[in-house]
Amino acid sequence: MNLEQLRGFVEVARLGHFTRASEHLHLAQPSLSRQISTLERELGAELFHRARGHIALTAAGETLLPRAQRMLAEADAIRDEMGELAGLRRGRVRLGAPPTLCISLVAEAVSSFHDAHPGVDLRLIEGGSRLLVEQLAVGAVDMALITQSDGPAPAGVSLTRTPLLAEELVVVSSAARPPVARTPAIPLSHLATLPLIAFDESYELRATTDAAFRAADLTPDLVLEGGEMDSVLRFVERGLGVAVVPAMVLYERPTLRSVRLSDPAMTRTVSLAHRSDVSPAVAVAAMREVILSTAAEVARRDPAITSLV
Repeated sequence: MNLEQLRGFVEVARLGHFTRASEHLHLAQPSLSRQISTLERELGAELFHRARGHIALTAAGETLLPRAQRMLAEADAIRDEMGELAGLRRGRVRLGAPPTLCISLVAEAVSSFHDAHPGVDLRLIEGGSRLLVEQLAVGAVDMALITQSDGPAPAGVSLTRTPLLAEELVVVSSAARPPVARTPAIPLSHLATLPLIAFDESYELRATTDAAFRAADLTPDLVLEGGEMDSVLRFVERGLGVAVVPAMVLYERPTLRSVRLSDPAMTRTVSLAHRSDVSPAVAVAAMREVILSTAAEVARRDPAITSLV
């Protein structure tokens, strides 16, 4: 029993005529007759009383008709739903990202995607890169932007990572009271003499800056330690000190000024990761393309960010 047989049966029952039903189905009458005969053999019961010029349902046909109509309606609903998913009129995307990317790259990408596909359910999960890799492993997110491009995946999980951007870490200060003269870049040795607002030791940014100071045998002048990205930037705005942050967090913050680091420069790589053993849904694949194009646009407008795509 297949849907075409059921569709033919329902049309004959509705029209009470094989010829008219075959015309409506754009099917030759002998083919329709064979479909119905095959269906009757498979069910072991006649579905129609056949008399010259008159077709009527048997008891078996009357029993089958409402069920066949429900099955065809469900099949049509499934076809429509799959079409909506393929056409991105519906769907779901679960995207993970660190907070430092949510206020820049992610905000732009999500806005662009939502404008193009308002029917797709978007869910953003914020967290550090280590947590997001774990979320990928258990299927809690479909893909994630991570900054631990060299970090191992959990045991038994294969991740595909696409490097998007090489982002410099820059020194940020208050635009109203900058402690640094206008210059293209400052060396790490100069940074060590400035009042520094540092993240706590759980931050990857803190580990990166501490390692750079140790390698140069320098001791920074810490005036404040701890806090989230937004609070650190607010402290900097008040002129309490400078901070080392990813270049992207300064997007649309006119109250802050940044200068690049030299001797050495510090960078982080932003990658887009997903499980290698899971084929992305249509909506997820579309979001991936939006993220790739947004990352390239971000790199075009900021000399401290390099596109890797």
